Amino acid sequence: MKILQLRRTLPLLLTMLLVLAPAMAEARVNSGLSLGSRGSRTYATAPGTSSAPYGSAPMQGSMTPNSYGRPGYGGYGIGGRSAFASGLLGGLIGAGIGGMLFGHGFFGGMHGGMGLLGLLLQLFLLYMLASWLYRHFVMGNLAPAGPGMFSRRFNQNFGGGGAARPVFAAPRPASRPLALAAPDYQSFDRLLRSIQAAWSAHDLTALRGMATPEMVSYFADQMAEQTSRGVRNQVFGVQLLQGDLSEAWSERSAEYATVSMRFSMIDVTRDRAGHVVDGSLTERVTVSEFWTFVRAPGGQWVLSAIQQPR
Repeated sequence: MKILQLRRTLPLLLTMLLVLAPAMAEARVNSGLSLGSRGSRTYATAPGTSSAPYGSAPMQGSMTPNSYGRPGYGGYGIGGRSAFASGLLGGLIGAGIGGMLFGHGFFGGMHGGMGLLGLLLQLFLLYMLASWLYRHFVMGNLAPAGPGMFSRRFNQNFGGGGAARPVFAAPRPASRPLALAAPDYQSFDRLLRSIQAAWSAHDLTALRGMATPEMVSYFADQMAEQTSRGVRNQVFGVQLLQGDLSEAWSERSAEYATVSMRFSMIDVTRDRAGHVVDGSLTERVTVSEFWTFVRAPGGQWVLSAIQQPR
């Protein structure tokens, strides 16, 4: 009897794991995706750095037209679907395959004799297990380098004294290498903290002053998804551990800088009652991401893209 009940409930548990895992793994601003625009280099991966030696992952979503012959994406996620929708579809397919393997037909595994209380208990345990595995085996592999410890290349440009050295990127049409100075890096550090704070507060007005309209639209969509699920992600105590300039260039009437940043933070998700449903208020997590900033010559830097490392 117990074996039969397990066979009936396992496909449903697999479904919920596939649905819940993306939601838990995609906390923090930008939800762990690669979105935005980098001018003529939008569909080129950013060069590697000491903090992210394999470079950036390809862009998953951008409003910049693709003029390099590679497939573009109309939205974030495969085929323009959001990550949540993709995870839900994958979960349903996974459940169907599980049902076929156990002889219940493609959707037969979705039915069983499990009571409501048992279902809720199993889903809760599954959620806690997946959350623990992600924090300890994924985020735990990123060992902190210690607060305030910048790489040598970052320090040569950030507060190294004197004029900054030009940073030369791979030659591309209509682009020129751009030299950065200490105030530029200070702006990147400030924007990292301020954008995370505005994200936690769901403050789109503040984000509009620190990011391009494209990035603000992605943030708004992700916030709406959180609201629909009755949760809110909050990030605080952000500490930049290491920063490396990947490339900096100017093209047409805009200047771009892509920086790989490794930072730690407290990252929690709360329900409507304020209870923490994912993350920890005492355990910090460490993240590495490529952030691209854009400005008009002589203007203020704003965020134009976030990419994950390879």
